[in-house]
Amino acid sequence: MTYSESEALKALSGVMDMSGERDVVSAGRLSDLTFTDGFLRAILLIKPNEAEVFEPVRQAVAAALKTVNGVERVSVMLTAHKAAPDVKAAPRRSANPHQARRPDGYQGDAFVDHVIAVSSAKGGVGKSTIAANLAVALAKSGKKVGLLDADIHGPSIPMIMGLSGERAKTVEVEGRRLIAPFKAHGVKIMSIGFLTEDDGPIVWRGPMVQGAISRMLWDVNWGDLDTLIIDMPPGTGDPQLGLAQDIKPRGAVIVSTPQDLALLDARKGVAMFGKVNIPVFGLIENMSIFVCPDCGSSHDIFGSGGVKAEAVKLGVPLLGQAPLHMSIREGSDLGMPVAASEDDKAGLFLAMAEKLWRSLEEGLN
Repeated sequence: MTYSESEALKALSGVMDMSGERDVVSAGRLSDLTFTDGFLRAILLIKPNEAEVFEPVRQAVAAALKTVNGVERVSVMLTAHKAAPDVKAAPRRSANPHQARRPDGYQGDAFVDHVIAVSSAKGGVGKSTIAANLAVALAKSGKKVGLLDADIHGPSIPMIMGLSGERAKTVEVEGRRLIAPFKAHGVKIMSIGFLTEDDGPIVWRGPMVQGAISRMLWDVNWGDLDTLIIDMPPGTGDPQLGLAQDIKPRGAVIVSTPQDLALLDARKGVAMFGKVNIPVFGLIENMSIFVCPDCGSSHDIFGSGGVKAEAVKLGVPLLGQAPLHMSIREGSDLGMPVAASEDDKAGLFLAMAEKLWRSLEEGLN
């Protein structure tokens, strides 16, 4: 039988809110109910301090929705929206008003030694390509590596790592139901792209984005990792600042092109991590030079030496420079990062990974 929203709402009418006086629908808890190709997603509204005590209700909602005809998989998420404070008596804001709260029990990142954020204050500079190739290069050097795609609105890691169209499954670990990451090119991988059914946009506000990424850190069975690379969303706004505070990476890598406009935003990225006391391990210059595939000549399309000069000015290492080259682009499109191949450009990323790990070890001493 086919799915019916009225049937889903009827199923939810039998799930009582925490008060026990009304069901979750009539209590105004249901924020969104979306069905696509057998996948039913519900979003429930809660108060900021209800995250832990509301978990039994969330589970009951998931169980009820699984009984609905046509539903093959269910996802139930919680979100909190605070009312705006009185302007005349507005309290001083905390450093992170949307800080996500860890669930009870076993944590998916319990055995992750180090978290490294790969960030760019400006979109379109190839941050995800750099993050994926760094992760693969670290894995080739013998490290146990994970890669978390935190770019909720533009998840590209599934394509870059050859996992387009894959859908996540769960496993029971230490009494908790966790998401099982995929593995490709020696790297464990998680992305919001594994949890959505189509290529439609994810229209979420900052706190929801932040909460979803935190959950992908805590509720994914990462296992024993030397490092987890996080492909951060672009920008330096509230979601990025909140994520940096919630996740507390060991350090960050800033990706930029040599262009002055990109460097302007890269400085903002360095400043943002400085505000939350997260060291910047280094800068990476992407699209440093264009190599013509026909004649082999080189061209400084975005300028020359900008990131190197900026690294000197900021007092942080230049981890490396990656050219605008066909092999790098083709590898990303085909799901085979160039770092995983025998192409001569793979050596560039192996060298970057070595410098990154050296910066990490120096930061621990």
